[in-house]
Amino acid sequence: MKNLIRIIGLGSVFALASCSWVKLTAEGENVAILSAAEVANCTRTGTTTVEVLDRALLERNEDKVARELRTMARNRAADRGDAIVPSTRVVDGEQTFIIYRCRD
Repeated sequence: MKNLIRIIGLGSVFALASCSWVKLTAEGENVAILSAAEVANCTRTGTTTVEVLDRALLERNEDKVARELRTMARNRAADRGDAIVPSTRVVDGEQTFIIYRCRD
């Protein structure tokens, strides 16, 4: 019985660690992720630093963490621009993005 409880508990931890909690909003859908070269003719409107949990008892998948950071950055940038460019690498579940307005 104790082993069954442990197995269920570990299964729950793995399930939670693999879940994506960050959802793209309707406003965030209008924000593109571009490269520095692609925003040469755009206006810089600010920056945003976003952070997600990169560990949940276990190390989370790096790609999943990066996707969640991009999604969160798009959501946060929606009221200040229509494009973001990553300005730092992902470190401990945190990343900074530059926000641009490219369309009028």
